[in-house]
Order: sequence, then C-alpha cells, then structure tokens
Amino acid sequence: MTTRRKFLTTGAAVGAAGLAAPAVHGQSVIKWRLQTYAGAALGEHVIKPAIDSFNKIAEGQMEIELYFADQLVPTGELFQAMQRGTIDAVQSDDDSMASPTEVTVFGGYFPFGSRYSLDVPALFHNWGLNEIWASEYEKVGVKHISAGSWDPCNFATKDPINSLADLQGKRVFTFPTAGRFLSKFGVVPVTLPWEDIEVAVQTGELDGVAWSGITEDYTVGWADVTNYFLTNNISGAWVGHFFSNMDRWNELPANLQELVRVCFDSSHYYRQHWYWAGEARLRVEGTKMQLTSIPDEEWAQVEAAARDFWEEIAAESETKAKIVGIFKAYNEAMDKAGRPYRYG
Repeated sequence: MTTRRKFLTTGAAVGAAGLAAPAVHGQSVIKWRLQTYAGAALGEHVIKPAIDSFNKIAEGQMEIELYFADQLVPTGELFQAMQRGTIDAVQSDDDSMASPTEVTVFGGYFPFGSRYSLDVPALFHNWGLNEIWASEYEKVGVKHISAGSWDPCNFATKDPINSLADLQGKRVFTFPTAGRFLSKFGVVPVTLPWEDIEVAVQTGELDGVAWSGITEDYTVGWADVTNYFLTNNISGAWVGHFFSNMDRWNELPANLQELVRVCFDSSHYYRQHWYWAGEARLRVEGTKMQLTSIPDEEWAQVEAAARDFWEEIAAESETKAKIVGIFKAYNEAMDKAGRPYRYG
C-alpha cells in the first residue's frame, strides 16, 4: 500500500536551476509545482534537464519547481492533487496516478502495445491517440500536454527466470495494468512506495521488479539487489505524459504555453536516446546482472495472451475499443512494413 507522505507546503524546489531573473516589467513570477513519478536518481534524467532548460529560458517570467516521487503527495494521489490545483503539473503514466479516465489502462505498460520506443510518438502524433487523450482529460479539468516513450518492461529478479513456470508466485513490483496481465502467469503484483523498493527486494518482501528496462535497474540501484535480467519484455516502451491543471494552463500566456511544450518535448527526446543507448550498452557491458531468456516458442504464449487481454479491455467501453483498434491497426501496419519496423 502507498504510504502517505507529509504534504510539503514550503521549501526550495529540488530541481530548480539557480536563481530566476527578475520578473519582466514588475510582473510577479508565475510559479508551478510539478511532481514526477520518478525518484531523485531517475528524475535526474527523465525530467530535470527539461525543467532546468525551461527555467533558464523563461528568464524570470515563470519558474517550475520540481518534486520527485511522493515528495508532495503519494504517486497514487497525483491526479487528484493536480485536478484540485494543489499541485500544478505532473509527469506520470495514467495508470500510476490513478487517472479516472477511459485511457488509464493504456498508460504505463499496455502489454505488447509497442515493440520499440518510436512506436509511442508515432501512435500519438500520427495514429490519433493525442486527440483521444486531450479529449478524455479535458472532461476532468486536466490538460494533456504531451506523451512520450520511456524504456521497455523487463524482469529484474533475485532468482533466474528461464521459463514461464519460473514466474509462478514471484512477488513483483510493477504497474497496475502490467500486474493485471502478468497475474495470468502466476506473478503476484505488489504496490509499494517507489523509494522502498530496493529495501523490499533486499529483505525478501519482493522477488523482483517488472517496472523498467536495464537502464533504470542500474540508475536507481535495483541492479545492486537483483541478480538476473530477463531479456524478454512485455512492452517495448512505457507510455508516460506531462499533464497540468487546466486552469493553470489557461492562465499562461501563449509564449509560455509554447515554451512548456517545447521543453517537455526535449525531455521526450532526451529519454529516446538515453534509454536506447543504455538498454544495449548495459546488456553488453553491465556486470551486475546475468542475462536470461525464455525461449521464443514459449514466450509466444505470453504474446498470444496479450491479444486476448486486448479484447478483454476493448469490451469494457467504446473508447477503449477505439484505442485497441488503433493499436491493432498500427501493429498490423508495422508487421506488413517488415524490417526494420518489425522482425520475424
């Protein structure tokens, strides 16, 4: 269960880059508080460079104060806090922040919805997902600013995983939708505060994590407490977003809205190459975890189960059915396109 953190009402932003310039023409500085799903070590890559750039370019007109996982509110309460205006903006997937929208199940790791990180921006910018997300969040008073891709979803565990049978009974920290899917293979999903995961693995409360690729395992310290990395993944890229309270967004002048978009897009770009390089380099050069694999013919059972899971989700509502239809059409197009879009 997520532990409630004491709400912070004062204090310096952990991510602010130096002192802001004086406000222009005597106007007061617009200040936003943004909380990310990520802890401090991961946040150094997935969000802080973009916030530092924004604060530098804004030249005192606006400042975004950055807070890491659970510093202001527990991750599971991020949506509610943003909707109320208690915090101004959020970086998260829909799933983790308990979004009450029709698109929530597709945030984070929707099983086999993507194979590569570029699939995510392609789906949002070219296959219609941006418009659906914008509409769904507008209904609940939240601005969907942009979507981007993160890393794939692999298992990092204390014991080796060489077959589907090895997953049985494994207590794993993962995302809600990923956990719902993986439970079909005997995985026991566990929800804990992000900062408690490393200790939970050390003490045996967790058998591992299915929350990231190998780049994050090394970056946040999980590679220090797990021994094995399963190369099979259930998703090629995590789907995350930037959101803000709709009133706070509408109060911004057009130039600052555009600056927010551009800087957040720079965050999406940074992650695109940081993860892509890290996933390969650490598989080849990393020394902390041994690589294991489940044979392709056995893993095909997981891929087949994912398609059944898609149908299960599509049956829940018209909007979900529309999104599943987009995922189907997109992946069929990629399969037909062949290499390098899809192999085998």
